[in-house]
Amino acid sequence: MKEKALNQISWDQFTKMSAEEKSPYFLTGNGTKSYHALVAQQFSRPMLEELCSLATYVRRIAKTREGCSFLQSRLFDKRAMLYFAQPSTRTYLSFDSACQTVGLDCMNVRDSSTSSEVKGESPEDTIRTFSSYTDLIIMRHPAGGFAERIAWLLSNTGRPVPIINAGSGKDQHPTQALLDIYTLERSFENIGGIDGKKVAFVGDLKRGRTVRSLAWLLAQYSGVKLYFVAPPELQIKKDILAQLDEAGVSYEVSHDFEKVIPEVNAIYMTRIQDEWDIDNESTRIDTTQFYFTKEYLNVLKKDAVIMHPLPRRKEIDVAVDCDPRAVYWRQVRNGMWIRSALILSIFGCDRRVRDYYEEHVQ
Repeated sequence: MKEKALNQISWDQFTKMSAEEKSPYFLTGNGTKSYHALVAQQFSRPMLEELCSLATYVRRIAKTREGCSFLQSRLFDKRAMLYFAQPSTRTYLSFDSACQTVGLDCMNVRDSSTSSEVKGESPEDTIRTFSSYTDLIIMRHPAGGFAERIAWLLSNTGRPVPIINAGSGKDQHPTQALLDIYTLERSFENIGGIDGKKVAFVGDLKRGRTVRSLAWLLAQYSGVKLYFVAPPELQIKKDILAQLDEAGVSYEVSHDFEKVIPEVNAIYMTRIQDEWDIDNESTRIDTTQFYFTKEYLNVLKKDAVIMHPLPRRKEIDVAVDCDPRAVYWRQVRNGMWIRSALILSIFGCDRRVRDYYEEHVQ
């Protein structure tokens, strides 16, 4: 994917593009690395493999005091802004921890009511202000496509800085998908990796941005089959299925959770996304058939995994937590490592980290 410049295209032209068409505008290094991290579609399989291996190097280097000191010296001269206009626990703390791991000083705005937006300042002007003080902006926003808007805006107003999308509207959560891929890679590293595996997405698939992003990344792997298991009102949208059709990915749309469980290698549970409700429509949908109970452990494959982007409600019984196949708490920690790797890659520090690993750890 050859890189293109955001300052060479008008906003009107840009908005008419699909996510795949926009992707080259977010890349650098002749299309081999991310400058911005905005959509799942920008990550090719070689890029995923590079980031996953770098995350493992960072994780292993950080096990020693000397290694931690080395990592923290990578970006001690840079500053990051964490702008979270939407509530977040794991994503915020994961990015904050990742920034600390690689030495980035952090500023944060976790509620737009504490910024000049309450005085009538536009979100665009708010973030242009941030760009005056920082070298990286990590942002979560309720408006879909807003991170892309900011990346284009800053590229066309004199102070471009990398933007990482930490969740935008109902459409994208690319770094959650990265940590999910890393978790799957680690879980299946001794049984052939992700290729050829069957993955079930369960719950609120219509409004789950984590599902949308991860489904696309899984399309980069050979022989993968996806199952979308949900009540009709919350089933996956046709645009994702159309992308999978174009990519030649096998999938099934189902409402029979019990039938799917013994078939798959990974189950990706999701909660009801009722923060997007209009008139409390979620309360009228029976989702109890899509809960993973302790009894289902008896029919789940011995080497399968149960995942969840969290937070959870009742869709996974807490009694499941003690089973080694429940890896959702591992996902949480993996988020810190893969996001550290992404930040290092964006700033061109990945080669030095690899060299250190080969010299001092391997």
